[in-house]
Amino acid sequence: MQFDIWLFYVLTCLGIAVVPGPNALLVLTHGALHGNRKTLFTISGGVIGFAAVIALCVLGLGALLKASIIWLTVLKIVGGLYLVWLGIKLWRAEPVTLSLGNPCVSSDGSLFRQGLLSAISNPKALLLFTAFITPFIDPHQNLLWQTVVMALTYAVVEFAVEFGVASAANRVRPWLARTGRRFNQVCGGFFVAFGALLPIR
Repeated sequence: MQFDIWLFYVLTCLGIAVVPGPNALLVLTHGALHGNRKTLFTISGGVIGFAAVIALCVLGLGALLKASIIWLTVLKIVGGLYLVWLGIKLWRAEPVTLSLGNPCVSSDGSLFRQGLLSAISNPKALLLFTAFITPFIDPHQNLLWQTVVMALTYAVVEFAVEFGVASAANRVRPWLARTGRRFNQVCGGFFVAFGALLPIR
């Protein structure tokens, strides 16, 4: 992967990571309940799960694209439409609301499992990753190396974002309540823009 393409991939990963999803809300909850240090186990489970999903996507897509380059164009168009649809849906979504309930004591292993299962059990994550990584795969380059680069890059970005969320959990919750709709619109606009550009890359 060329450096300029990798930088664009990093920015895309950042845009994906900041969008509120099941794992982000789980980390936000655990950060407020248990503190950022203990929430590292939740974050680690989620990051490992996402890295595994991305690795499967890259390997599967890479094999498909090697078999027929026509599928690259098809996947770009379908993926672009999916991202535009997600963006419109997110733009219209209500602000995130989060009720912490009663704090409970959870073991480190339990927090890790919750993060891992939240990441790998979400079918929307598989569709999202399939859509956004398609233009970054080069079927003529080493597929294993591309898998390592893409999975590790996303893992680092996701870890940094989620740790920031956990560390600022008590401040982020009221901020989302106040400006959640605007935040959703910004993130939705990102998805629409990237989805529109995806087929022409």
